[in-house]
Amino acid sequence: MPAPSAAAQSTKERILGAAEELFARHGFEGASLRQLTSAAGVNLAAVNYHFGSKDRLVEEVFRRRLDQLNGHRSTALAKVAGLPETTIEDVLAAFIVPALELSHDAGGQLFMRVLVRAFAEDDDTLRKFLSDNYRHVMRMFTSEFARLLPHLTKEEVYWRVDLVTGALIHAMSGIGMIQRRSDVTEHEHRELTAEHLISFSAAGLMAR
Repeated sequence: MPAPSAAAQSTKERILGAAEELFARHGFEGASLRQLTSAAGVNLAAVNYHFGSKDRLVEEVFRRRLDQLNGHRSTALAKVAGLPETTIEDVLAAFIVPALELSHDAGGQLFMRVLVRAFAEDDDTLRKFLSDNYRHVMRMFTSEFARLLPHLTKEEVYWRVDLVTGALIHAMSGIGMIQRRSDVTEHEHRELTAEHLISFSAAGLMAR
């Protein structure tokens, strides 16, 4: 199969970028295809050609960001998983740092708002897509946490990892009380966020 042309790739990326912004503003149901074609400067045929349906477009918005994020997470985890010297903090860093880097990337903060929408809106199709495509990464992390926390039941590990994930999404969204000070760079603020979040999460995971 021939590689897609640069023009086709450009059109597809333009549609994805416009969709991400509209979904962040209006939600998945609230954003219409008419708004999308206007924002992306394309016609409906182009959207149908590249994605086929609105549900598939929503999935591709997530895939564009989450494939990269979970690739970085998996690589980081592979460096520490199973080693006798690995700590809870090492595994948390592999889970948290790539996500915070994404949230501060160009377009990353916008995607965080889309991600928050995904958790807030009751969309079974989207939930199934996220579970089918990214559940295996969470299982890899949960397995490593369970190895390092043998005093916890499997169910308790899942509870605690789920709460850590919630805290991470909150930190990624940038809507909390702690905002970057004017004398602190984005990089410094991200490192401070990671440091506090890893310390907080480690305490929660290891609690007796």
